[in-house]
Amino acid sequence: MTVIAAREAGITADPDPPTFDEVYAASYTDLAVQLYAYFGDRQEAQDVAQEAFCRALAKWNTIARYDDPVAWIRRVAWNLAVSRWRRTRTALNFLRRQRPDEPHTDGPGPERVALVAALGTLPPAQRRATTSADTAGMPSSPTRSGTTWR
Repeated sequence: MTVIAAREAGITADPDPPTFDEVYAASYTDLAVQLYAYFGDRQEAQDVAQEAFCRALAKWNTIARYDDPVAWIRRVAWNLAVSRWRRTRTALNFLRRQRPDEPHTDGPGPERVALVAALGTLPPAQRRATTSADTAGMPSSPTRSGTTWR
C-alpha cells in the first residue's frame, strides 16, 4: 500500500500505534455510557461495547494504524446497537400480531359428563333428534317440521 493510499484509507504510518489495552482502558467506559444513553439498559450497553472491542481485537493489527481506532470501534458498537434495536422491534411487532390467549375454561362438570354418557346409549336417530332440539332450537320431532332425519 502506498503512503497516499494509506492516508486516504485513514491509516497512519506511525511506527508505534497504541496497544489494544491502552485503547480499551481509555475508551471503554465512555463508549458504554454513550450506549447506555441509547439503550437505557446498562447490561445491554456493556454487552454491545464488549462485542465491539472483541471485533476490534480480532483485527487490531490493522485498526491500530488508523488515525482514530476508537472511531472504528464506536462505529461498530453503534451498528451493533441499531441491529439489536431492529431485532427487538421486529420481535415485538411479531408478538403484537399474534392472537391473544383465549381465556381458560374449566372442563366439563359432572352433569355434562352424565349427559354425554346418557346420549351415548341412545340410537343415532334419537341422539340426533335430542341434541338438535336441545342445542340448535330445532323441533324435537321431525314430523312437526315436515322434515325427515337422515
